[in-house]
Amino acid sequence: MNSKKHGFEREMPKTHFYHILLPITFMVIWILDTSIFRISTILDNYIPFILRLILFIVILIIAYSFIYISHKTLFKSHEPPTTLICEGVLGRTRNPMYFGILLIYVACICLSISLISIVAFIPIFLVYNKMVIYEEKILIGLFGKQFLDYKKNVPRWFPKIIKK
Repeated sequence: MNSKKHGFEREMPKTHFYHILLPITFMVIWILDTSIFRISTILDNYIPFILRLILFIVILIIAYSFIYISHKTLFKSHEPPTTLICEGVLGRTRNPMYFGILLIYVACICLSISLISIVAFIPIFLVYNKMVIYEEKILIGLFGKQFLDYKKNVPRWFPKIIKK
């Protein structure tokens, strides 16, 4: 088991490209639909803006919390961890940073209720899911049975609220 792999070797190729391309693409679609063309924002007429704004803020706070806590846990040094971390936020979800990033998209969707943005979110989620599957294969190679046991007990996406 070689747990000395560097960060780039633990990621799917072109991950950084996707981290740039996906939000830019989503924001262009979201802004065009919510501010300019308003093609699929009919539902925002039925839900008061203040409720959508509150939901947006709450989801955004949760998203940034997941991102911040997981980043602080995983990147205490410039090297990736050499042991499998199963405590804290990583004991609730296997991908808290990606989960937080996806919540940012959801927050934007909640603010505008743009149906086109919901459709745009689907391939974004699928790309993140593909990245996770790729990275999990690497983690199985690095940590073997320990990661497989972790995988059985901790959900990939939605955090466990109550831990057994």
